[in-house]
Amino acid sequence: MTQPSRTAIESALAQYRDPYTGSDLLTSGCVRSLDIDGGTVRVEVVLGYAADGLTSGVEQMLQVAMENVEGVESARVTVGWQVDAAPAQGSLPGLHNVKNIIAVASGKGGVGKSTTAVNLALALAREGARVGVLDADIYGPSMGLMLGLADGTRPEVRGGKTFLAPRAHGVQVMSMAFLADDSTPMVWRGPMVSGALMQLLTQTEWDDLDYLVVDMPPGTGDIQLTLAQKVPVTGAVIVTTPQDLALLDARRGIEMFGKVNIPVLGVVENMAVHICSNCGHSEHLFGEGGGVRLAEQYGVDLLASMPLSMMIREQADAGRPTVVAEPECQISMIYQDMARHVGARIATRAKEGRGVPNISISDD
Repeated sequence: MTQPSRTAIESALAQYRDPYTGSDLLTSGCVRSLDIDGGTVRVEVVLGYAADGLTSGVEQMLQVAMENVEGVESARVTVGWQVDAAPAQGSLPGLHNVKNIIAVASGKGGVGKSTTAVNLALALAREGARVGVLDADIYGPSMGLMLGLADGTRPEVRGGKTFLAPRAHGVQVMSMAFLADDSTPMVWRGPMVSGALMQLLTQTEWDDLDYLVVDMPPGTGDIQLTLAQKVPVTGAVIVTTPQDLALLDARRGIEMFGKVNIPVLGVVENMAVHICSNCGHSEHLFGEGGGVRLAEQYGVDLLASMPLSMMIREQADAGRPTVVAEPECQISMIYQDMARHVGARIATRAKEGRGVPNISISDD
């Protein structure tokens, strides 16, 4: 039997386009090796974002595609993933043991930003990534409650200098709530708040994170400026509702990140539609299509459009956010899809920063 053509095999590989990056595997540099030994083909593919939920399915599709090439008797395809550090704004040095920092922000409060941040972090972890969450809302920290950590949780102190972040549902968590009494208000001026944020960030011993999700306070104030000036942020996710007032504030958030050269990875629209639990009637209580228009206006992606759901609120309040409480439900699948899109945007930026890797090709 004639040995299969390398060109034909590459053409078959190029037919598969990554649904999250939009590129074929060859162009994006994900094919790390391609070996042809008689009628046997071996292909190694490495995606640039956490994708445990995708790899087996991609392996099967590529194997079928390879075995349909003339001359191929058998194909052995392995698909894995590796998260690399993407460029941050300016010339800020990277944070020790943290590859990528994702800021989750909103222009105003009450739009579900913290719920989005915690479910994004848990969805990334479910894909196999090493993930941390930093609660940067110094005045109103909520991550401990949302992740089910008991009242009075305190980080372990190492050498009197650094903190070891508590863990919940497989993610590392750090919050001002772990360092102060729940009933004590943070009556601090801006410089004190900014200093507290930097201490939480830099004095925590993060354990080799692929992604650190930072839950930002609402608005465009001191903490946001401190983050932009001193912290190497890979990208930001903007959370809004379809309501005109929320969209107006979300625009200010996008403009702020643009001024400080932090790319916006996409927009998440919460409370997009309410579906009556009794009759199934759907109603757009806060307006319709606002997230789509916002994303189109700024040339970014709409990462997810989430329903107004009592379940999301109840599960977060109970310390088991939707992604871990009901991982196979439709809402969790939306969060999972959102996490892959965020990871893929970061992977694309990482590849642009270092160039496309070489492909090892051999014809034995």
